[in-house]
Amino acid sequence: MFSALGSVLHARRRVSLLLAVLAALVAGYFGGSVESRLTNGLSDYDDPHGPNVAAREVIESATGIDAQQGYALLVRTDAPLSAEDARPRAVTAAARLLRERPEVKKVVDYSSAGDAALISEDARSTVVMGAVRPMTDAATVDAEKELQQAIKDDPVLRGKVWLGGPTPGHVQVAEVSNEDLAMAEGLAFPVILVLLFLVFRGVVAALVPLLGSVVSLLLTLAGLRLATGFMDVSTGALSLAFALGLGLSVDFGLLIVSRYREEIAERGPGAEAVRRTVATAGRTVLFSALTVAAALAALMVFPQPYLRSMGLAGVITVISAAVFALLGLPALLAVLGRRIDSLAPRRWQRTAGAGEAAGDRWHRIASAVMRRPAVLAVVATAVLLAIASPVAGARFTGADAGMLPAGTSAGHTAAVLERDFEEPTTSPLQIVLDTPRDGSELAAYRDEIADVPGVRDVGRPFRLDDGHWEIDAVLAGAPLGNTAQDAARSVQDLDAPHPARYTGLTADLLAQQDSIKDRLPLAVGVLSLVTLLLLFAFSGSALLPFAALLMNVLSTGAALGFLVWVFQDGNLGFAAQSGIETTTPVLVFALAFGLSTDYNVFLLGRIKEAKASGLGDRAAVADGLARTGPIVTSAALLFCVAVGALALGRLVLVQELGLGTAFAVLIDATLVRALLVPSLMALLGRTNWWAPAPLRRLHQALRLDRMEPPGRQPSAGEVTHADGAADPLASGRSPQPETAPAGTSA
Repeated sequence: MFSALGSVLHARRRVSLLLAVLAALVAGYFGGSVESRLTNGLSDYDDPHGPNVAAREVIESATGIDAQQGYALLVRTDAPLSAEDARPRAVTAAARLLRERPEVKKVVDYSSAGDAALISEDARSTVVMGAVRPMTDAATVDAEKELQQAIKDDPVLRGKVWLGGPTPGHVQVAEVSNEDLAMAEGLAFPVILVLLFLVFRGVVAALVPLLGSVVSLLLTLAGLRLATGFMDVSTGALSLAFALGLGLSVDFGLLIVSRYREEIAERGPGAEAVRRTVATAGRTVLFSALTVAAALAALMVFPQPYLRSMGLAGVITVISAAVFALLGLPALLAVLGRRIDSLAPRRWQRTAGAGEAAGDRWHRIASAVMRRPAVLAVVATAVLLAIASPVAGARFTGADAGMLPAGTSAGHTAAVLERDFEEPTTSPLQIVLDTPRDGSELAAYRDEIADVPGVRDVGRPFRLDDGHWEIDAVLAGAPLGNTAQDAARSVQDLDAPHPARYTGLTADLLAQQDSIKDRLPLAVGVLSLVTLLLLFAFSGSALLPFAALLMNVLSTGAALGFLVWVFQDGNLGFAAQSGIETTTPVLVFALAFGLSTDYNVFLLGRIKEAKASGLGDRAAVADGLARTGPIVTSAALLFCVAVGALALGRLVLVQELGLGTAFAVLIDATLVRALLVPSLMALLGRTNWWAPAPLRRLHQALRLDRMEPPGRQPSAGEVTHADGAADPLASGRSPQPETAPAGTSA
């Protein structure tokens, strides 16, 4: 199958390239408008069928107010404020500005509400709140711009009023995310280009994977643009598409270009080199892409639009990167031939000895590990468990305007409200009770709520409509903080006199956590089952997929523990957070799991080739690690740059995603791949490749064994076993001539 594909791509190389260019141009034109069609609101984090959403719908139907949106104007005054005194001009002007907005349904300030909690502790600041009707994303963008301009144009408000609240916060999160993404692109591309040049020791070879990343990103944008026609796609999908598309394109490009350079060094350019490259590296790329796509597709079992968007974006990105790597890149290599090594400094061009040295180092590592496999397996596992241990104390929080930098108006407003106001009633716990009665029996329930630790104040019950009443409770601390979450949980545990549903920032976060927890077993089950099936199809072994699953769990657990240590505990220069953003562990787990399997496929593919050529079990492991060690190390480093660039952004949830994924890749490409994999495979020995007879027959019946590349013949100087299996370990050196792919570095 893959050999035939390679032959076709060589024979039709110019047509294939032309089609790839045409597809990229069409994708770029169609996908160019995707950014304006993405969503960005707190509803992206909701289960559409959750009880908190139902509560908001009741409130909206009764009042016309969207409880998830609204404005908060922070006003700084020259003189101290008092609830008994007349409002100063700036407060009056701020309230008037909101009342004149067509979308505003209700305006509240400290004077109209008689609420001193809307005045800061130093009596120099106050907040004016505006409740709004439901608005589209486009309408919120326009409204935010108009309000900012109105504040700027009014001399009474200019320099004294900052626009905040949920609606401006949503808009500014998207703006900051897009700005940071552009910055990450600008930083990552040149760094990756320099690293690729150092890895390949040539300009042309370095540019080829980057060209693939550009094409892949264009195809991804077109796929996301198409997806917006039938579902909500969150703006966070762009960040994932950029990092994953750049990283995977470079990974796949590195694998295929390195293998092609090996083939032309041995056989010269031509159809055979392309055919063998696609038959070996191409097969690995396909299975690698399928495993990563399967991991990200598992995100789509969650009902939250944000997670579903990230899953869909990930799948589209992986497919785009694989399509170019399997169809466009071989055709490009066929056209280039030996020119793939053009523009390479003569003194930097790889010699056979330099290429062998990189593989020799990895061969020595594998040999040393397999001499004491049990000890090193225990040590590596213990280290991974130690890194993962902070997960036991993990706490979780949500996304709101508080995660914005202080340089934005919504971020500044959120920071001042948290720092200078004792308990502002900007986001109470809203309790919606289903009852047509007069509500007289709700007084006792209100008293029970008031007695809950962490509840600062409880409003009087009021009728929403003929079938519903509402009670608002002000919780201590920040709405997404641990104190507020604990209090909201305790309120929900009370026996309400009527069916009750809860909304507000705190209740929405708890509903999100409950929804994710309910779907998590299904997501893990789907992910594990698909991964096991794909690895069985790739390797033909029934045991190796389970070993890979175990190693993936260890490496992803370490990544999550690292996240808690960095962000929740406040290390490596990052400010301590109240918890990890709730969706981040799910995303990092899926990404880390998929990428760990990706690198495992890289290694197993080479070990499988070595076994097919007749090497013994341990010799095949050493051979595979020697051949893939330089590639995986380089690929991991480049991927860390691509995804780690997100950690330079200003949004904490994006920083968590970037740094967590980068650490997972790093730990997998070093500790897991260098110590845990060879030690476990050495311990299993021949049983690595065991499969029950029915599964072996199934593997053959599906012709999966026909997809495997040809094995390598033992080279001169290798000692062979009695059964004819070559063993480079016995000769004390790594196999030649393909020990380290030409142009890669350790």
